Amino acid sequence: METMINDREEEMTTQPEESADQQTESNGEEGGSAGSPVTALEEANEKLVKEKKELLDRLLRSQAELDNFRKRTQKEKDEIRQHAAENLIRSLLPTLDSFERALQHRDESVPEAFFKGLELIYKEYREVLGRAGLVPIETEGQIFDPHLHQAVETVDAPGRREQEIVAEMQRGYKLKNKLLRPAIVKVAVGGNE
Repeated sequence: METMINDREEEMTTQPEESADQQTESNGEEGGSAGSPVTALEEANEKLVKEKKELLDRLLRSQAELDNFRKRTQKEKDEIRQHAAENLIRSLLPTLDSFERALQHRDESVPEAFFKGLELIYKEYREVLGRAGLVPIETEGQIFDPHLHQAVETVDAPGRREQEIVAEMQRGYKLKNKLLRPAIVKVAVGGNE
């Protein structure tokens, strides 16, 4: 390669100077596609730079697709866990209701120690469900909200506000700000505005 360049330089120094038009014509006559070694190197360089840009673009796209895939699978995993927890907690709510009823209806023939043990189990049960995100819906004294409460009965209550909840028949729950079960309530009608 060095010999070609040296030969070319010797030709240039020994030949009389040609005008720019004559050089262009002579380059075109030599076949154009072969061109000078410098032109070939420039073309190869441009081709490599273009190829590098394409490969970099493909790499960045692949990385973005992989990142999106990871986020999507993590979101799906979280939704599956949330759904599984929701179903489990929903299936445990009747047991929680049974504990509440048992504690409300004490029998005098049953020793007090039994109810104290039952209260401890109930308290622990509520704490475990509370750590999972279960929160009871407030009802007593609240105004009826059809998004949180289900009215099964209306009662005349002159001393109460219109649409005020008078009694809770079954406790409602939210799980991490999502309604899990509406509260079943009695609502006052004909009361004060």
